[in-house]
Amino acid sequence: MLRGAAALGAATTAGLVAPPATAASAAQPAGLPVFRYVRDALALPLHYNRTGEFIFPCIRGVYDKLGNPRSRYYLYYAPHENPGGICVAFGDTLEGPFHDYIGNPIIDRNLPTTTVSHVSSPHVTWDASTRQFFCYFHGENFTTRVARSTDGVTFTDETPILSTRLVPGTSETSYARVFEHSLPGRGNKYVMVFMGVKNGRRLFYGWSPNGWDGWQFHPEPLVNPEPDGVTDISGPTLVKRNGTTYVAYHGNDGKMRVTEVGNAFDKETHLGVFHSPIASDNGRVAAPSFGTQGGVEYMFYEAGPRLQARICIARAVPA
Repeated sequence: MLRGAAALGAATTAGLVAPPATAASAAQPAGLPVFRYVRDALALPLHYNRTGEFIFPCIRGVYDKLGNPRSRYYLYYAPHENPGGICVAFGDTLEGPFHDYIGNPIIDRNLPTTTVSHVSSPHVTWDASTRQFFCYFHGENFTTRVARSTDGVTFTDETPILSTRLVPGTSETSYARVFEHSLPGRGNKYVMVFMGVKNGRRLFYGWSPNGWDGWQFHPEPLVNPEPDGVTDISGPTLVKRNGTTYVAYHGNDGKMRVTEVGNAFDKETHLGVFHSPIASDNGRVAAPSFGTQGGVEYMFYEAGPRLQARICIARAVPA
């Protein structure tokens, strides 16, 4: 979301934070609300649209972080097909639509020390201690990188922080999101949740004292697909509710699920599906990113088959 510890009237960046679930909403796993489609997020045509598909939305409130922001909310996204490209769009309400930046992509595949086939799956976190935005993204699929920015648009210092060699037995490590969350005994400020390919697509995690370097990664999965009755899961995001911590993600059956991992990441309690595709989603919903405006919760998500996806906005149905 747009700030994990924020009250509901603001948008938060560290997962979906909400007051205790009401009786009406408790039927949803973890007390998550029912989300209903509002509109497609991006106002077409776009200035940069090389492949006609967009993935991994990341919505961020910047109005309380920048002296002269281009809008109240920045929506980060990317195509996945080569050459990819990290993009941003601007909007003053979470209802959308968002208008893309004329200078997209803000990060392309020509990196300071190498050129990769593509860059994709942006996730942007605000680091209050340095007053910078950190953008996490992959390129290639086996390497996750971080870049920094003071304005949320111009990113520099792209640095690799995660690769398959750091998680034994994996052949891919990507689709990472990073949140402020301390784990007991780790001396960390940030955690990362990401997809790793190891006998199927599973969710792993790491931790860092500052979100930039010093990253360490747990060798075993945090969440596995088998209890969900699927073979692959991906697109994780952290969700904080009810005094505990969950991971929301999607499976290869096209549905989004939630699993409780606990505040110490010492649980794996699968709670089931919290969002299923409607007809216009073309069989798949994925990669949720949450925000709150005026006490109303929103979810940005991918809709449609992989490599043909678009980004949609859904709003919580009142309990």
